[in-house]
Amino acid sequence: MRRRTFLFGSAAAAGGLVLGYRAWAASYERAAIGQVQGEGEHLLAGWLKISTDDTVTVYVPHIDMGQGTHTALAMLAAEELDADWSKVRTERAPGEKTFANQFLARGWIIEDRKFPLVDGAVDMAFEEIARVIDLQITGGSTAVRMTGRFGMRRVGAAARAMLVTAAATRWSVPAAQISVRDGIVSDQASGRSARFGELAEAAARLPVPHGAPLKQPGEWRIAGTSPGRLDIPAKTDGSFGYGIDLKLPDMLYAALRSAPVHGGRLIDADLAPAKAISGVVDVLPLDNAAAVVAPSWWQARRAVDALELRFSNGDAKVLDGIALHAAQDRALSEIDGTDMVDIGDTVEAFEAAAETRRVTATYRVPYLHHAAMEPINITAQFAEGRLTVWGGEQDALGTKAKLVELSGLSGDAVTFHGLAAGGSFGRRIPVSADYLDQIVPLARAASPRPVKLILSREEEFTHGAYRPALATVMKASLGRDGRPTAWLQTFLAGPTRNEGFALPYTIANQSIRAIDFATHVRTGTWRAVAHTQHAFWMESFVDELAHSAGQDPFEYRRSLLPAGSRERKVLETVAEKAGWGTALPTGHGRGIAIAESYGTIVAEVVEVSLRPDGMPHVHRVVAVVDCGTVIHPDTARAQVEGAILMGLGAALFEEITLDAGAVVEANFPDYPIMTMAEAPIIEVHFVASDGAWGGLGEPGLPPAAPALCNALFAAGGKRVRSLPIRRALEQTS
Repeated sequence: MRRRTFLFGSAAAAGGLVLGYRAWAASYERAAIGQVQGEGEHLLAGWLKISTDDTVTVYVPHIDMGQGTHTALAMLAAEELDADWSKVRTERAPGEKTFANQFLARGWIIEDRKFPLVDGAVDMAFEEIARVIDLQITGGSTAVRMTGRFGMRRVGAAARAMLVTAAATRWSVPAAQISVRDGIVSDQASGRSARFGELAEAAARLPVPHGAPLKQPGEWRIAGTSPGRLDIPAKTDGSFGYGIDLKLPDMLYAALRSAPVHGGRLIDADLAPAKAISGVVDVLPLDNAAAVVAPSWWQARRAVDALELRFSNGDAKVLDGIALHAAQDRALSEIDGTDMVDIGDTVEAFEAAAETRRVTATYRVPYLHHAAMEPINITAQFAEGRLTVWGGEQDALGTKAKLVELSGLSGDAVTFHGLAAGGSFGRRIPVSADYLDQIVPLARAASPRPVKLILSREEEFTHGAYRPALATVMKASLGRDGRPTAWLQTFLAGPTRNEGFALPYTIANQSIRAIDFATHVRTGTWRAVAHTQHAFWMESFVDELAHSAGQDPFEYRRSLLPAGSRERKVLETVAEKAGWGTALPTGHGRGIAIAESYGTIVAEVVEVSLRPDGMPHVHRVVAVVDCGTVIHPDTARAQVEGAILMGLGAALFEEITLDAGAVVEANFPDYPIMTMAEAPIIEVHFVASDGAWGGLGEPGLPPAAPALCNALFAAGGKRVRSLPIRRALEQTS
């Protein structure tokens, strides 16, 4: 998503939508009602429905991947609605343009800026542009800070106003004297009251008001508390439905084997061995793979293993780690690039410094796999000219658009049912979901029976869409006081979002340059995206500068952060909470790091020691978070904890490597992740802030790797510049 795209699109949409707006809006309202409204149910404000039994169902345009955002978004809607929380439920919004996420579009572009005279037209423009670009994605830690703040609050407030108007009309009293609380609409003057379910039908016939007043946070009774998450009971008793659990009548299963080298093509296939296996329904040669359809996935997998296939290697040129690093070094030496930051006269300031006051370092990060617990799966049925697909994709509407393109069918002939996912971390978005290319021909081959494609662990590990392997060269010069006089950085930017390179520190001369870099290996978004590598590079290098200056790493950072800034407060608070400067057991070290991502500032202190085998033992992590506003404190804490564990595990162990151009790691034994036994004590503290709402699904991850590496240096003197730490320490031992 690019702001410029939204701005141009919104301007065009605003101009073109003035004529015929009433008919246009009404058509989508009718479509929404037809898609979600059942007997005794009434849709209000387009995103929530109220049943005659008072149940309030909030439609959420985001996937449940375990983040808890469905509960948080429902809380914001229920807060403004003044609903009885015990009667609130959520459902994932249908993957249809009717439920395109205009709130995300608005929040991304104009945030909380208001346009009193034309705000209705602005909303109208964002509604249409969201539909044009099929916007319903989950990513970028946007659910609560954008959909919640700019959407669910307004939806709840609008629905409340509609219920009040319906009651005022029924009782012939002024709306101003009516109050709402816990699902009851009351007129204290006459003593009359009505439940939501009694007023819903009349309210649903009213126009949706624009700009219904919102509560102030001090008035909240639901938001800011930690009620039990709505998804936990079903996840506890096993009734929660993931894609892997889906069973349809007469369903078939598919397994496949892809070209070992990304970009390779199937050039020869002996399909007879697979066809000879009992029960096999079909064997399909595909562009870059071969697939088998059978009554069970185990049969399909056995048949795939029996196939004799020959693949090309595509255009692979980087065949192993040595070649990868050589290619990175060549790219970093290029003169051409894109200036991301250019402040002052950096070259002159750097060259003016004495050689002894210059610091240079090269950092590298490896390819990283998403390694979600639920295997990648997708189910499809092609019958009577229609394609119906079920899956735990992060972007239901975008997935439908891709399926329309792949199938050649019209939008009306394709239906996508979004399910929950057992983890994803950026893997299951259309641009990375290569398995969508394969499910369409499989559905046609199995027609009219439904078919579920499940990728084996080996298939998913070796054919993922990884966090890019990238590198950077960093240089800095120090003044007599040890503070940086110049910061020069050239970094490789992968094909995914280029973000996170801006420095929070006050440095007069800065030159930060990006060079595009890609290999034949397929890459995609990974939790926190480019913030993962940039935080590691920046905060590791700042630590090196502090050491070169002979100064304490915390005090050094503090001196470079503007007084009174949110960043400085977060840094000072984490140092206080972690007991920075207090004595540690012999052999222990503390490291500190701070990073901003997705509107949230997080600082972390890691305490570590070295085991007898030279590997790290992480004892404790203290995190301080400024996300502006916390909606569900318990879930917010859990998200930060999970992000820290993922960041530590990636820094310690995780990497995807190549041999002859093919991925080596084929399953969890080859790709260890952090286990519960290795997990440290984690403390998470939130600081009060009047800053804009920030995200929480990802920001806890970026500071983990640099804080850990800085702690290792403090504990044993080894400076880690290349991840994972396991590999770096093995190479220096």
